[in-house]
Amino acid sequence: MRFARVQLIVPKADRVVGCGPGGPPHFHLSGLARNVFKRLPCLHGEPICICFADDLSRYGAVHAGSLLRERRILLETTLAGDPANFARIFVHELFHFAWLRLGNPRRRSYELLLAEEFAAGAKGELGWSAEWRKAALAPSDRRLRTRRWREYACESFCDSAAWLYSGARRHPEFTLPARFRAGRRTWFARSVATDGISV
Repeated sequence: MRFARVQLIVPKADRVVGCGPGGPPHFHLSGLARNVFKRLPCLHGEPICICFADDLSRYGAVHAGSLLRERRILLETTLAGDPANFARIFVHELFHFAWLRLGNPRRRSYELLLAEEFAAGAKGELGWSAEWRKAALAPSDRRLRTRRWREYACESFCDSAAWLYSGARRHPEFTLPARFRAGRRTWFARSVATDGISV
C-alpha cells in the first residue's frame, strides 16, 4: 500500500468526549484522514503520528499543529463535525513535513513562482495562514528573503497543497485569482506530484 509508512495513531482516551452515534470524534477523524490519503500523491518517509486533542486553544486560535521534530500532527476533535474543513486543515499540516524535506532548489523554485505572482500584482491566497502573512510583507522581505518571506512561502505552499488535495472546491479562504491558481497547480504537478512527496 502506497501509504504504508505513514502511521495513524488514535490515542486511548481517558474519557469519551462528545460521543455521538459514530463513537468518539477521534475515531471518526482517523477514518477521515485515511480518506484524505487516497487523494494525495504517493508519500515517502518515516511514520508521522496523528493525534487528536479535545482543545488546542492554549496554543492560540488554531485547530491543528505540526510538531516536525517529533513527527506528530495534533488535530482538534471538534473538526469531526466539519469533514471538508478537516481535510483542508489535515493536508495543510501534512505538507509542513513536505516543505521541510522539499530541498532548497524546489523551495527556491516555489519562491520564484510567488515572486512572479507579486510582480503581476496577485492579490489573495489559498488560505488565511498564507494570506495574513502575505499582507504583512514589506517589499524588502522578498528581496532579502527574510524570515517573514520564508514563513509566508511555507504557509503558501501548505495552503496550496490543501487547496489541491483536500477535495474542497470552494472555500471563503480561496481568494487567489484563477489565473494564479493555474500556475500553482502546474508547479505542484511538475515539482511534487510526479515523484511523490517526501515527508
